[in-house]
Amino acid sequence: MAARIRAEFLHSWAAYEQYAWGHDELKPLSHDVRDWYGESLLMTPVDALDTLLLMGAHDEAEKAKALILERLSFDKDISVKNFEITIRLLGGLLSSYQMTGDSRLLRLADDLGTRLLPAFNSPTGMPYMYVNLKTGKTSGSRSNPAEIGTLILEFGTLSRLTHKPVYFEKAKNALVQLYRRRSKIGLVGDEIDVETGEWVSSTSHVGGGIDSYYEYLLKCARLFDDRDCQSMWNTSIRAVNKYLADKTPTGLWYGEADMNSGKRTATQFGALHAFLPAVLDLGGDTDRARRLQQSCFRMWTLHGIEPEVLDYKTMQVVSPGYQLRPEIIESAYYLYRDTGDPRYLDMGRTFFESLVTHCRTDAGYTTLKSVVTKEKGDLMPSYFLAETLKYLYLLFAPAKTLDLNRVTFNTEAHPLRRVR
Repeated sequence: MAARIRAEFLHSWAAYEQYAWGHDELKPLSHDVRDWYGESLLMTPVDALDTLLLMGAHDEAEKAKALILERLSFDKDISVKNFEITIRLLGGLLSSYQMTGDSRLLRLADDLGTRLLPAFNSPTGMPYMYVNLKTGKTSGSRSNPAEIGTLILEFGTLSRLTHKPVYFEKAKNALVQLYRRRSKIGLVGDEIDVETGEWVSSTSHVGGGIDSYYEYLLKCARLFDDRDCQSMWNTSIRAVNKYLADKTPTGLWYGEADMNSGKRTATQFGALHAFLPAVLDLGGDTDRARRLQQSCFRMWTLHGIEPEVLDYKTMQVVSPGYQLRPEIIESAYYLYRDTGDPRYLDMGRTFFESLVTHCRTDAGYTTLKSVVTKEKGDLMPSYFLAETLKYLYLLFAPAKTLDLNRVTFNTEAHPLRRVR
């Protein structure tokens, strides 16, 4: 099975090489390209390099690395999303540096980190959403917990590798400032003003916009032995389990609630929420992780592939797209490595066959506009190669391929090793 998954990865990589080489992302149906900011930051090669290395695709990895070293420059007059650039590019450069030992990759990471630092220059220390890589000009004062709190693994690792404490200090302060603004019952909302520190939206959930904030509290504690993060995680996950968890006739789900009252406001759960079983398992709550993963799998099998958002009370699709997302596969991987239960291999086979059946094209894989009609979109996001196929491959590859106890995955599936 691992060999089949590797072959599909190489099919996708070959399509990127043929039709989008040097650009951010491939549009598989039109054989066109997508550059995020009008000019390429080599999103797909940087995101995919450590997957190529893990799969032993040495020739392709060398070619990708050569492209990165030859063409990747951050000296560009463009305003980029701090969060996306951190998890994809900074994370990808750091993991690839740790896997290859090529110091030129670390130099690129350090240069990028320096250019992202002005994002933290807000009155609260919580970062602005956008920063100009050349001028340092910031914009986007309305942000969310995920964009604010999903930086510490990358900035912290960069600090350890460059011996420049400023990276870790800025990212840690942002995380603490956000945590301090939790409600009396311990929840956060999904939009906050980084200049005033006031909440713009009091809706709490574990989906996109909040998700990886919780993930990084736990992973920061693990990667850096950080007691503050451990304490913040313990407090936060208690509140999440108390107010957001929802036991229904269809299983365990996590819905929306008001951050101040804890009152249920919606019963929506989707593809991005499916990261939570992995994090619950990592935090030692395997029983709850297993139950939630069963619900996630139910969401997948409803239409033969998961929708972006589902109403778990009515089991009706709210947002019908499928964006080639990895989270449900990531959770199956963690649970299999922890429990050895073959049901997670069965899930993995289902995920893989669904992808091949509905998303494969002659030029890689594409998103779906609707899981109901199976109409295809036209994009192969870089995270499909960084995360989706990596977690699928690792689910079936020998455990020694990557020791889960020795790495901490960032939220883009870049494995970061502890720096002594």
